[in-house]
Amino acid sequence: MTYPWKGASVTRLLPTPESVELLAMVEEFGADLLATQVDDAEAQSRFPREVFTIMGDLGLLGLPFDEEYGGGQQPYEVVMQSLEEVARAWLSVGVSLSVHYLSCFAVANFGTQEQRAQWLPDMVGGGLLGAYCLSESHSGSDAAALATRATPVDGGFRVTGTKSWITHGGRADFYSAMVRTSDDGARGISCLLVEGTSPGLSSAPPERKMGATSSPTAQVIFDDVFVPSERIVGPLGGGFPVALAALDAGRLGIAACAVGLAQAALDAAVAYAGERRQFGRPIAEFQGVAFLLADMATAVASARAQYVHASRLKDAGLPFGTQAAMAKLYATDAAMRVTTDAIQVLGGAGYTKDFPVERYFREAKALQIVEGTNQIQRMVIGRALQGGSAR
Repeated sequence: MTYPWKGASVTRLLPTPESVELLAMVEEFGADLLATQVDDAEAQSRFPREVFTIMGDLGLLGLPFDEEYGGGQQPYEVVMQSLEEVARAWLSVGVSLSVHYLSCFAVANFGTQEQRAQWLPDMVGGGLLGAYCLSESHSGSDAAALATRATPVDGGFRVTGTKSWITHGGRADFYSAMVRTSDDGARGISCLLVEGTSPGLSSAPPERKMGATSSPTAQVIFDDVFVPSERIVGPLGGGFPVALAALDAGRLGIAACAVGLAQAALDAAVAYAGERRQFGRPIAEFQGVAFLLADMATAVASARAQYVHASRLKDAGLPFGTQAAMAKLYATDAAMRVTTDAIQVLGGAGYTKDFPVERYFREAKALQIVEGTNQIQRMVIGRALQGGSAR
């Protein structure tokens, strides 16, 4: 049985009455807290750390994780639609929330019971903010070629290397880091949970991005950082499967964020077209504008259907990697088209900072790159069509 939820310009079918209440709460949180400060924060490139404490108190940081450790234990179908609503109000916060889920993924799904009991409650409660460290300057798409090395020593490992394009780099309380523990290719990669205050751990200045400036991105530098042996997650040499499984889930998160951003752009364009008058009537009544809005709305609805379907496959325990790649590819390309067309609907006004659609346009571009470029998604999908791995 499904239950209808009617939000602002979006109608959804949700699996439980609890999920209906959750989406209503998230929409209210987005409108009352996020949307009221996004413009100033983005203009100042200010990271709203306090928002994550609030989201922890509301239970949003732990939605996909076990109730035993303080999580919400919600199905991905619900988690991703909640994430969409956050991103619709403020993309930077949506992306940061998706990355936090990604950062907790290893401990939640591959950690021992002791590790989960020790770390997950603070991770999902707002006390600890996470970052996911996989990419390096010469091994972005080719993750198995990473070079950051963890050398075994008494009681743990010494880690040296540099990670690139790390969301929350320099701000995170913990880093889920993929490191090389042997030269055996993908089988030589392990996952370490690194404290953000570890001696020898530092970050470069944040990247000067064209959009989503409230979500800091920076290189993270490991200079002989000691990591205790109890902080290895999964088996030694077993980090690459952890990374790939996390990325499948992370692609759903970026797809949901892209739909939220596109929905925000569509909402702005529809509102403007209904108010802006030319030749004695609203421009929404002219076929050229009406057809543009219709195509935008169709793209948003189609992208939403893609990620919700992939999420339901995950919830059912079925393979979903190919569908996650499709959802990420389609939703982020759609967000780029929809935000571009939103500027067109607003005309000259859309090209100014007086309206949010120019910011949406700048933010959309990043989504075609993060969690694997859309060219990589096409490779993943193509390989799966030929009977190969969906990764």
